[in-house]
Amino acid sequence: MDKILIHEVGMRDGLQMEHESVPTEKKVIWIKKLLESGVDIIQIGSFVHPKYVPQMADTDELFRYFKQPENRPANIILSGLVLNEKGLERGLACGVDMFCMGVSASETHSQKNTRMSIDEALARIIEMAKMAQAEGKSIQASVQSAFGCGFEGIVPANNVLRIVDAYLEAGIKHISLADTAGHANPIYVENLFSAILEKDDEIECTCHFHNTFGMAMANCFAAWRTGVVAFEASFAGLGGCPYTAVAGGNVCSEDLVHMFQQMNQRKEIDIDPLISVAKEAELFFSREMPGMVYKTGAISDQLSSDTKAN
Repeated sequence: MDKILIHEVGMRDGLQMEHESVPTEKKVIWIKKLLESGVDIIQIGSFVHPKYVPQMADTDELFRYFKQPENRPANIILSGLVLNEKGLERGLACGVDMFCMGVSASETHSQKNTRMSIDEALARIIEMAKMAQAEGKSIQASVQSAFGCGFEGIVPANNVLRIVDAYLEAGIKHISLADTAGHANPIYVENLFSAILEKDDEIECTCHFHNTFGMAMANCFAAWRTGVVAFEASFAGLGGCPYTAVAGGNVCSEDLVHMFQQMNQRKEIDIDPLISVAKEAELFFSREMPGMVYKTGAISDQLSSDTKAN
């Protein structure tokens, strides 16, 4: 299998549901620690109107800071979420490496999230993708509510595959499936990703699972076994979509990295900075986080402690 890629989305998806905004200075500290971990991609924020998502009001400022060579390792990609042409324009101006954009496979979710139908949103996103590609930027196009919708329930696989076909026709090969409502299960994950990967040998698939019903880690494992190479996760397991019926956090970054490292994958990632950010998030938000490894430490740490004790 190809090398696993870890896409840390905590600074965007993790924080967008929080009522208390994290100060820019603290975000800089957290992002620097995430950079130290050696994950492959870090999503700095989203280019949305601060009236609707005040937690993302400093996204442009953060990108301008971290696009400076002295503030980031050259091998780590900085991604940003865009919803419309204005957001794309802002992202191009402040140094986004990879643009993430998407379309919901659920009509109800699409209307609540974008006030557009699926077809309207799809046409718009494809045009935006072409604009970004013309500027030499990388694109990740997602299908949201790919495994089910909090309002509609089952989302037919054909809804998802139709959007994927439109992406491929437009020359977009980096495709993500997002489990916005947390309805995915491992068997369906295998089936849906298999159907997509059969379409084109050049497709690079990303998965984005929410742990609303406790299946996110199992779904990540199923996706990996199917051939998915990139995994979006959030430190401390923070996150959730504000436009779904029941919001659940993302799969937890430090837990996911720990699982893969126990499987002899991505052992070069330093899990300690991820754990450190999770602990800082617990202190800042004054509540216990959903993640596990930040509380227990890695298995290797426990074994090392036991050896010393004996």
